[in-house]
Amino acid sequence: MTDQELPPDPNLPETPPPTSIELERVLEILQNGAVETEHGAVRWSSNYTFLLSVKCDDLELLTIYKPQRGERPLWDFPDGTLCYRERASFLTSQQLAWQLVPPTVLRDGPHGIGSMQFYIEHDPDYNYFSFDPSLRPQLTRLALFDCLINNADRKGGHCLVDSSNHLWGIDQGLTFNAVHKLRTVIWDFAGHAIPPVLLHDVEKLCAALDDTDSDYRKQMTELLDANEIEAFERRVDRILKSGRYPKPGPGPNYPWPPV
Repeated sequence: MTDQELPPDPNLPETPPPTSIELERVLEILQNGAVETEHGAVRWSSNYTFLLSVKCDDLELLTIYKPQRGERPLWDFPDGTLCYRERASFLTSQQLAWQLVPPTVLRDGPHGIGSMQFYIEHDPDYNYFSFDPSLRPQLTRLALFDCLINNADRKGGHCLVDSSNHLWGIDQGLTFNAVHKLRTVIWDFAGHAIPPVLLHDVEKLCAALDDTDSDYRKQMTELLDANEIEAFERRVDRILKSGRYPKPGPGPNYPWPPV
């Protein structure tokens, strides 16, 4: 199940895809919009997760809100940091110019500070395990992205496709650990050479990460601790040097449940 799988509700407002609205406008609404309606908790989520409507001027958007104080304690991630990792994943997706993570902000909400992420309209029955070959090029980006952010929980149901056939990755709370944690269902490209165009994007990410004066680096250091930033830098360097997708191992390599 995914964090964004919800029962049909005819009273929910229609949400346009983020690609049809300027990104800055979406982020402005998520960051500053008034919470109009709390539609309830999302089923099957391991942490407290809510569907909200936020409105600014005449535009109303649906958002997935994950309050910090609703995060379940984990033995291998510092308490209260999952919402920061959601934001860090979005910033990294944007820095790569891959548009893999829906617009995500950190802000105060009905249950305190947390992440608010643009809700992606999708078919909940269509996920990684039922994708057709047309999505393979987009999966090459998502698979590499998960290697970069050290995603410990890339389930099949965390891969959503919108009405424009654009692939989105959601639920990036278990990322950027300083210890190797890559657990994913997307091992299609293990050991294969990374396409040069994607390596070029990673090179630009590396430059922004190495530049302590870049906006990206400054924002990341506010979200992650120093050890996690250093581990991130090592992962980027390792991928650039190898030029290949990693193979499974060591340790657990698949999330559970897989969907």
